Amino acid sequence: MDIRREVLDRFLRYVKIDTQSQEGVEDRYPSTEKQLDLSRLLVDELKQLGLDDVEIDKHGYVTATLPENIPAGAARAKKIPVVGLLAHVDTYPEVSGKDVKPVIHENYPGGDLELPALPGDPIRAADNPDLASYKGEDIITSDGSTLLGADDKAGVAEIMTLLALYRADDSLPHPCIRVAFTPDEEVGNGTQYFDVKAFGADLAYTMDGSGMGEVEDETFCADSAVVTLSGIDVHPGYAKNKMVNAVRLAAMFVDRLPTEALPETTDGRQDYLHAYQLDGNVSKVTMTVLVRSFSEDGLAKMEDTLQRVRTEVLEKEPRAQIDIHIKESYRNMKYVLDKHPQAVLRGEEAVRRAGLEPKRMAIRGGTDGARLSFEGLPTPNLSAGGYNFHSKKEWIPVKGLSMAVEVLKHLMAIYVER
Repeated sequence: MDIRREVLDRFLRYVKIDTQSQEGVEDRYPSTEKQLDLSRLLVDELKQLGLDDVEIDKHGYVTATLPENIPAGAARAKKIPVVGLLAHVDTYPEVSGKDVKPVIHENYPGGDLELPALPGDPIRAADNPDLASYKGEDIITSDGSTLLGADDKAGVAEIMTLLALYRADDSLPHPCIRVAFTPDEEVGNGTQYFDVKAFGADLAYTMDGSGMGEVEDETFCADSAVVTLSGIDVHPGYAKNKMVNAVRLAAMFVDRLPTEALPETTDGRQDYLHAYQLDGNVSKVTMTVLVRSFSEDGLAKMEDTLQRVRTEVLEKEPRAQIDIHIKESYRNMKYVLDKHPQAVLRGEEAVRRAGLEPKRMAIRGGTDGARLSFEGLPTPNLSAGGYNFHSKKEWIPVKGLSMAVEVLKHLMAIYVER
């Protein structure tokens, strides 16, 4: 089977299906019905491939089984683990995923990548140093009017291509593989109803990382802080010494967040506070602040900072009321994966066998694997090949798609050998 053609065709087919999730939806799951358009297509394709136990449950989780395929007479000292492979179908809710028009830039010559819908505003090589590594390769973008959707339809296409590869060549040995495609990962609820016990894998991998050759065993510890600022509303014509404007309170609050602890000023292992949602009026403003650190101690320090800012604003305006409610999101999966080192080491070995140099990375974000790891399913994250996720300037080399399939093929072989 031509892996490159297979994974490219699948990817181009999947990204054209609008699957944006939606923030703040609590009365239904998944948060948008349209995510199921891709999920149902995947059910049909899994059945066409002849997998076992293909189903979509009431929450929109698609699962299936590829039974192990071990050559006759193979020596087996121990039971071969059941390996899970996961990717999410939804795309980022803040940038349109409707009517995606993928563009293939063939034989990339270097330099900036022009986008038809963003004339004069290309993907700049100066801002994307990784582009230089793909000179002469084919690169996929959207036309610039939407995101592309490589996060995480690249992962979906790669897992489906691996399954198609095994169905096309029965001589390739592999363990029992359980696959799952989840909704609502982008809004932090990808595993809210996921039944780890029913899934039945011994360990798993999410295909949701960027670039090539990354093996990610660490995420942020993550909380959300909902800050409610209450003021006093009166007629603005008679407001002197009476009005307390909650909109101004919110501006004061945000302005006091440390500039050295913001997403736009941090990288690597640095913590951050990110005020990213705001709703309200003079009487009351509700603001959501993301709290991120690679340690629980760091998380506590960031939340202490929010309380300090609260105190400073109230000292400035004692008639106001400010309440902060902390909601736990997920914790650093490294706490669990350090107890299962082989899952990460075998991922790195698979990357080497595919001809790449493995890069063990910490994710400055989250992944379904974080919650799954804490629920008893150790789940590192592997590269799916894309760059600039959540952006209209998202891009992915076709080589990134095909190499991810190669890594998965080698990874499955390692589990049979060991």
